[in-house]
Amino acid sequence: QVQLVESGGGFVQAGGSLRLSCAASGRILSIGSMVWYRQAPGREGELVAAICSSGKTNYPDSVKGRFTIPRDNAKNTVYLEMTSLKHEDTEVYYCNVKAAGRWGTYDHYWGQGNEVTVSY
Repeated sequence: QVQLVESGGGFVQAGGSLRLSCAASGRILSIGSMVWYRQAPGREGELVAAICSSGKTNYPDSVKGRFTIPRDNAKNTVYLEMTSLKHEDTEVYYCNVKAAGRWGTYDHYWGQGNEVTVSY
């Protein structure tokens, strides 16, 4: 079973920076993509950053130029680098990894969530 552990959330003032991490462990044969989502109460989940196996990245306009999604393949870890944070970035952030486990078939795995609070 593939497991994801998130860390790095917390409190920060507007204009500040945070770095979230998501480490995958377990029987992992390969990873197809790594994605960060965020969700606040009463809202639909929003994709905020994605990176595929080729290294191609994707960001919505709301975070483009402020967020990046680097990865460390040797550690099976993906990061969310957040700068110039705004109050509206206050959300719970979840990582999702598409990975092939012991049977060689791909499935999606979720982290436990990482709360980010940005004050004025």
